[in-house]
Amino acid sequence: MSWCPQYRSSKFRHVYGKAASKENCYDCVPITQSVHDNHFCAVNPYFIAVVTECAGGGAFLVIPVNQTGKLDPHYPRVCGHKGNVLDIKWSPFNDFVIASCSEDATVKVWKIPQHLLKQNITHAQKELLGHARRVGLIEWHPTASDILFSTGYDYKIMVWNLDTKESVIETPVKTISFHTDVILSMSFNTDGSLLATACRDRKIRIIDPRAGTLVQEASNKSHRVNKVLFLGNMKKLVSTGTSRWNNRQIAIWDQGDLSVPLVEEDIDGSSGLLFPFYDADTQMLYLLGKGDGNIRYYEISLEKPYLNYLMEYRSPLPQKGIGTMPKRGLDVSSCEIFRFYKLIPMKSLIEPISMIVPRRSESYQEDIYPLTAGVQPALAAEEWLNGVNKGPVLMSLRPGSVILNSLPPFPEESSPEAPEPVLYQSRMAETIEKPSRIQEKWGKRKTEERGQEDKRTGLSNGFDAFECPPPKTENELLQVFYRQQEEIRRLRETLIQRDVQIRQLELELQNVHMDTGRF
Repeated sequence: MSWCPQYRSSKFRHVYGKAASKENCYDCVPITQSVHDNHFCAVNPYFIAVVTECAGGGAFLVIPVNQTGKLDPHYPRVCGHKGNVLDIKWSPFNDFVIASCSEDATVKVWKIPQHLLKQNITHAQKELLGHARRVGLIEWHPTASDILFSTGYDYKIMVWNLDTKESVIETPVKTISFHTDVILSMSFNTDGSLLATACRDRKIRIIDPRAGTLVQEASNKSHRVNKVLFLGNMKKLVSTGTSRWNNRQIAIWDQGDLSVPLVEEDIDGSSGLLFPFYDADTQMLYLLGKGDGNIRYYEISLEKPYLNYLMEYRSPLPQKGIGTMPKRGLDVSSCEIFRFYKLIPMKSLIEPISMIVPRRSESYQEDIYPLTAGVQPALAAEEWLNGVNKGPVLMSLRPGSVILNSLPPFPEESSPEAPEPVLYQSRMAETIEKPSRIQEKWGKRKTEERGQEDKRTGLSNGFDAFECPPPKTENELLQVFYRQQEEIRRLRETLIQRDVQIRQLELELQNVHMDTGRF
């Protein structure tokens, strides 16, 4: 009988959490005292938004990410709701647009100015009226622009198309109304073709959001679900909840068969709600408990045991809510693979916590930073509503490879709209010109590289072989050896950069072919 090791190899086995120093935290932030089970925090590379306490209505703060330290008590707020704000979410394709929902049964979409706020924002860009009771959850579509989902205590999910001129929208494009109780969680798969929900009736449902039909339903007596999450492209779901003995529990489900969970694991006997966060790039799952100070993290695998425990970050300060930074806002030079923003109301503090892979090399680590979802939408709202599915447009996190931040799509001065034929012709012309622009750009790069190579002709290891004599002493030989090592390292970096350029050009060509196929 052969011996089998009890451990598994993983590049994320030694990931550790690092809390920010006091001067890099956000102090004196009046965090909300609401008992609603939500994150209360949303983050993008520009801003951090936090639901706050406010008399006579609901409000939230929008603070620039680089503005750490103590917050001015008179700092302007976004305060257009008449009831407490229950959830906030940044648009995935515009870093200056945020949506909020409230107890006043409305959903509002706000445009945040690029400069620092000087006064309160009270007028929303869009106001969505359709729910009969308070709205508890909102979610942006992951690949289609201007599509927003909301659900409230009227047991309905409403699909909104924000690509309209109207500032007040009263009729959603779709209403899903077969839930029998309050919806506690919503999650999309990678291309946004399926929506998973967790309901207070202890059932997990997978829904076709465009047709409004039920695809799968799970009800397990041994697992009372609170939160549900799609696990990227792995065709699996993860849910958190409690067991029949009131232990906190996590379960992995097969997307095609929700009759029985693939694995169930008890966490502990605490009473706080567990929030799951999944990183599809590293296949890591993070668990944070409301009222806990700890962060547990696991690695998900396609085969048994599916759930592999890695480590736990521990802190004595309990969190009320949590925010996460998108991948394009991470510090790749320090091998940071995830970043949390922990809300600590007892100290009025927001504490960033970075999850770091320990590496000695300071160069870009491509194995832990694969191509990730970028800021460009793959579909327009009408295309998605008409039945088109597309995965996210990918981008590289290598510094200097692409533009990592989005620009506001709503200009200050609205230009008159072009008629349909003109728009069609301009789109076709742009689609035809894209390949030529790519070839022109690639040709310029080739010309520059050839020029640099011509300059280096006759040079070996950084010096002219015809002018400098060959090394005679041991020290000279060592110097030549070190120069050769440096040249090899530089050539390897050049090869890596060219591989990234090839991938970017392939992605651009795929997008051009897809755009051409639409017309």
